[in-house]
Amino acid sequence: MGLIDLHVHAGPSVMPRELDGAEMLKEAIRDDYSAFVIKDHYFPTMMTAEIIQKHLGNGKCKVYGGIALNNSVGGLNLKAVDTAYAMGAKIIWMPTVSSERHKIMHEGHGLAFPGSKGISVEEKTICYINENGELQKEVIDILNYLKDKQDLILATGHGSRDEIDALIKTAHNMGIKRILVNHPHYMIGASLKDMVAWSKLGAFIELNATVFVPTSKFYTNRIEEAAEIIKLVGVDKIVLTSDYGQHKNGSPVEGLKTFINMLAKECNLNEEEIKTMTEVNPAWLLGL
Repeated sequence: MGLIDLHVHAGPSVMPRELDGAEMLKEAIRDDYSAFVIKDHYFPTMMTAEIIQKHLGNGKCKVYGGIALNNSVGGLNLKAVDTAYAMGAKIIWMPTVSSERHKIMHEGHGLAFPGSKGISVEEKTICYINENGELQKEVIDILNYLKDKQDLILATGHGSRDEIDALIKTAHNMGIKRILVNHPHYMIGASLKDMVAWSKLGAFIELNATVFVPTSKFYTNRIEEAAEIIKLVGVDKIVLTSDYGQHKNGSPVEGLKTFINMLAKECNLNEEEIKTMTEVNPAWLLGL
């Protein structure tokens, strides 16, 4: 088995990207990846994944897509989830660029995510809990759907700490097994205590290279913070991803490789521990 990256931003997209899906596949094959997932904030990525794997793949590196439940696909839209699943989606991301938390954390950047092009319609922000901290009916409907589709990953997106807490607890109680907490250390506002608690409910905690690698345009977190998360959560519930692909931010493959080397040095991790976070855990989430 080789590296698996569950969080790659590869074009085409309304956001400028460092590389497209085909170019990412070539790099992944070169570095003996087992799989990667293409993420886009505005449009499903299963079609890109399927066509590049069919025509450019080597039979070893699998390419997957998913859908982010933002306004551009109808928001918390069960029909969109069902259609995405029928087309081979592997990850359902809760709202990212349409989330209320995302807007708060990017105040002053205009209509959408910084750097997006050609978008003129204002985002109608989504907060999927009510004033009592309870999940909206649309979310419950989606979770009821996911509980019967155990080959789908529920990813938490850019919601607030309170939204994600309610989501994970409810998903766990409903028997949903494959849960990925997207960068709780960045934008979300989760504490170490939250991360440990969520991992004990079965969720995997994502650490993404783009905010930990000092040469990244999005560097915000020191490597010591990642080391502390790994220490408290444990490698069995950690997934390392790149979250790279932004224009002029370098290769997702090189970004993830740099992050892995940084963590190995900082945490004194052995080969088996690195493999668990970069191969074993993401493979289980994908059902490989």
